[in-house]
Amino acid sequence: MRGGRRAGNRVTEGSAIPNPHSAIPNPREWGLYLVTDRAQTHGRNLLDVVDRALAGGVRAVQLREKDLPTLDLYRLAEKLLPRTQAAGAALLINDRVDVALALGADGVHLTRRSLPPAEARALLGPSRILGISCHAVAEVEEAAAGGADFVVLGPIFETPSKRPYGPPLGTSLLREARTRTALPLVAIGGISPGRVPEVMAAGAHGVAVISAVIAAPDPAAAARELLAAVAASRRGD
Repeated sequence: MRGGRRAGNRVTEGSAIPNPHSAIPNPREWGLYLVTDRAQTHGRNLLDVVDRALAGGVRAVQLREKDLPTLDLYRLAEKLLPRTQAAGAALLINDRVDVALALGADGVHLTRRSLPPAEARALLGPSRILGISCHAVAEVEEAAAGGADFVVLGPIFETPSKRPYGPPLGTSLLREARTRTALPLVAIGGISPGRVPEVMAAGAHGVAVISAVIAAPDPAAAARELLAAVAASRRGD
């Protein structure tokens, strides 16, 4: 893990770095990380769906609309940011460090095809959140060395949206990753409320979902149910 820089949602050794995003919860405490996909809203406006999810307790949103041209993505993020800010939630932009910096978003989420973590961290500076999607333990270690704040690991279970990344990896990957890094681990891939206890017991600090909330008839209720499952797992219920 890089140097050890976390205080609030970021750490330093020695003196703390002033963090304009210090009111944003630590990734270790999010519980639920919502990843957007406007193709799964069943015709509803994405902003309305995210509003409902925020009302249900979501405190971290990754804007992941890969097909949008830069200006359209910026305009969508520009409308979403005041909504997440009002809810006390973090807004991370998928892949686009430039859009995140131009907008003043809370951070960026990288994929394996994005900038290397260390280069992205150098551009973002120390005060913004850097998340990275990983599919193997070696990738988790690389993310930690590159200055990531948290890792999304998966797919843990079968899910259509993650089939391009290979077969489900299972909870054994979470258990191994937990022994290799102190970074917060967020499990993704086929996560339902009933599966939350299994991934939390394997070492996840929270879960990430797309369709479980974005496609739900009631995104607020779906978010609350997942967050309740995470909270119960943390209590050992």
